[in-house]
Amino acid sequence: MTRPSLALSVVIPVYNGAASIGELVAALSDLSVPGGHEIILVNDCSPDDSLAVCRALLADARVPMTLVNLSRNFGEHNAVMVGLRHAQGTHVITMDDDLQNPPSEVLRLLEYAQQSGKEVVYTTYASKEHARWRNLGSRFTNRVADWLLDKPRGLYLSSFRCMSAFVVAEITRYDGPFPYVDGLIMQVTQSLGALEVEHLPRAYGGSNYTLRRLWLNMFVNFSVMPLRLATVAGFAISVCGLAGTLWVVLEALLQETPPGWASLAVAVLLLSGVQLMMLGLIGEYLGRLYLTANRKPQSVIKEVMRSSIGETRRQADDRSAALTLRRG
Repeated sequence: MTRPSLALSVVIPVYNGAASIGELVAALSDLSVPGGHEIILVNDCSPDDSLAVCRALLADARVPMTLVNLSRNFGEHNAVMVGLRHAQGTHVITMDDDLQNPPSEVLRLLEYAQQSGKEVVYTTYASKEHARWRNLGSRFTNRVADWLLDKPRGLYLSSFRCMSAFVVAEITRYDGPFPYVDGLIMQVTQSLGALEVEHLPRAYGGSNYTLRRLWLNMFVNFSVMPLRLATVAGFAISVCGLAGTLWVVLEALLQETPPGWASLAVAVLLLSGVQLMMLGLIGEYLGRLYLTANRKPQSVIKEVMRSSIGETRRQADDRSAALTLRRG
């Protein structure tokens, strides 16, 4: 792993963030970070004019800035993985583009990570300013993650997190098409911390939050627990079926044989539904294996643009490295 050239990299996936990304970048650029910092924007094929706004920000950048433009929409976690691969900081902070995490909290998060020595620090909120349905979805997701992932019980998995360069280097080794950043983190380290920060109401637009991709990636890509549940459910239903068979035989021997059409239909529908659900679950695993084996891309980068400040620093680092090699 190459030696990080900056103290901090801030990775921001951009999607429908044209109204907020300028204010966020301006606030981050004003931060005074000992050792320097950079900003990495990943445009996830946003349907609004986020790309044009990001290009303008790049032209007027006051700190090293990188803009990565993806060829199509791949999803938040895929975009974050792209940004992590371009990060050069000793620590890397990921955050959303919606301004709900105040940029001033970035320094607190970095300082806490440096002082605590934790490899990964997640943020928690005393009060979350999301819609009620999203808060319920997040709470359910974290409860499920307690069960499926090897993480400390109750730790809130926030997208506003700080990681060490070591963790970033390890999780970016994963090149499968269905990344789940928190799942990858749990596979790399158990040195986890939490810091309570402020959470603001959304200033612009609506939420882009979706649970579908997140839940599928968590359930199917980073745990075999659903398959084990299917096995347990199948065994339980088999036991119920055996008990029902014995009950029917005894009733037929001791009493008149009941018509039983309604109960028979219910049993058939129940068993058929469970079987189809299990087949669908197995099919999801097999489908993802098929796509992975056929090298479905995690992302496709259309272009990478860097600010002149970033290029100057990069060239200076290259000259310094070459001079060190010659002296060696």
